[in-house]
Amino acid sequence: MRITLEALQILDAIDTRGSFAAAAEALYRVPSALTHAIRKLEGDLAVTLFVREGRRAVLTPAGRTLLDQGRHLLRAAGDLECRVKRIATGWENELRIALDALVDARNMLPLIELFYRETAAEGGTRLRVSYEVLGGTWDALVTGRADLAVAALGDAPAGGGIRTLPFGEVEFVFAVAPAHPLAQAAEPLAERDIAAYRAVVVADTSRQLLAREAGLIGGQETLVVPDPPAKLAAQVAGMGVGYLLRPTAEREAQAGRLVIKRVAAARPVAPAHLAWRSDHEGHALNWFIRQLADPRAPAALLQGGPAASAQG
Repeated sequence: MRITLEALQILDAIDTRGSFAAAAEALYRVPSALTHAIRKLEGDLAVTLFVREGRRAVLTPAGRTLLDQGRHLLRAAGDLECRVKRIATGWENELRIALDALVDARNMLPLIELFYRETAAEGGTRLRVSYEVLGGTWDALVTGRADLAVAALGDAPAGGGIRTLPFGEVEFVFAVAPAHPLAQAAEPLAERDIAAYRAVVVADTSRQLLAREAGLIGGQETLVVPDPPAKLAAQVAGMGVGYLLRPTAEREAQAGRLVIKRVAAARPVAPAHLAWRSDHEGHALNWFIRQLADPRAPAALLQGGPAASAQG
């Protein structure tokens, strides 16, 4: 067979990272090895898979078709590998953990270190931790991008297949820069007052589920940024307004970088959830569920660290 899983992994890495050099670093290979593998595949298939656009390697239409279909094979192969290992040992080959972006991943490191220490003799489950935003945390479970979701906000999507446990609550407050016109406005702020100014938001990362919005007013201009730290920086710079986690906003207000404002239609306290796929059984998943079900876990993770501003 001319198309191998290794070739598809290389295609995926190049497309995701934009260049042969970056893909080689991610795959712990040298760039020349990736170049040789792609040239061989192009020769075997008699097609061109990549073209150069500046410093980026861009898929041709044929390459895009191959990769889009090939990603289904990669996911299937990964799932099969995990199932085989679980059947043989009970330990997953890989556990994928999706954190809502309001969780600072650095706060997960002590728990991950404990996992490595306690399971060192059990077979080496790989951990893959990623960020998702708003409904994207649920979407990651539904689409199979994640096995475990931490601090998923709102209700679980309809259709079943997901189990949940309460994971504390998060409170959002409205904040603006001291020089922003709303900083001196009378309280509580009405929606019409807020709608006149740009909102800074982090986009929902859902791929299949309907994207969710939080704290936005219909018709309001938005600045969409890639992550919560960028959102916080934009609001501190006065480029827009929006809701932040209360601990984050209070820290910035104490430093004089933001002003917290009362609003007439305040966002309610939002329940967070620990969630996982009900068809996933494995020792690593169960280990993290036990640890994160500890009543102290939400406070340790949802404390409004540097990366933990809100999305809307």
